[in-house]
Amino acid sequence: MFQVCVRAHFDAAHFIRDYEGDCSNLHGHRWDIEVCIEGPQLDGLGMLIDFKEVKQTIRKSLKLLDHRLLNDLLPFGSQGVNPTAENLAHFLFMEFKRELRLGEKHLAWVKVFESPDTWAIFKED
Repeated sequence: MFQVCVRAHFDAAHFIRDYEGDCSNLHGHRWDIEVCIEGPQLDGLGMLIDFKEVKQTIRKSLKLLDHRLLNDLLPFGSQGVNPTAENLAHFLFMEFKRELRLGEKHLAWVKVFESPDTWAIFKED
């Protein structure tokens, strides 16, 4: 099985509703994102998927979040979902899965770093 992973980042603010601690206050992060695609075989060029395609898709999706207050955006705003690293990983997984043309490949996981030492991963069973 082959895996291709791409890393990107965006800057955004958030706060955690109903949390007892500092994270209940408005604050920002440089969010680092890793996206990993998995598949059993390479194409005729020896690629699982073109890094360029993955990077373009990630940039497009992250543009919606960059320099924004995540609490104001769907699904975090009107639906009352806290913009935690875990929920952000799930949201981005679903976004990338919808946007990437994967064919026989699949999205293995999305990792969201809230800081260099803390992260959350979402993957489907």
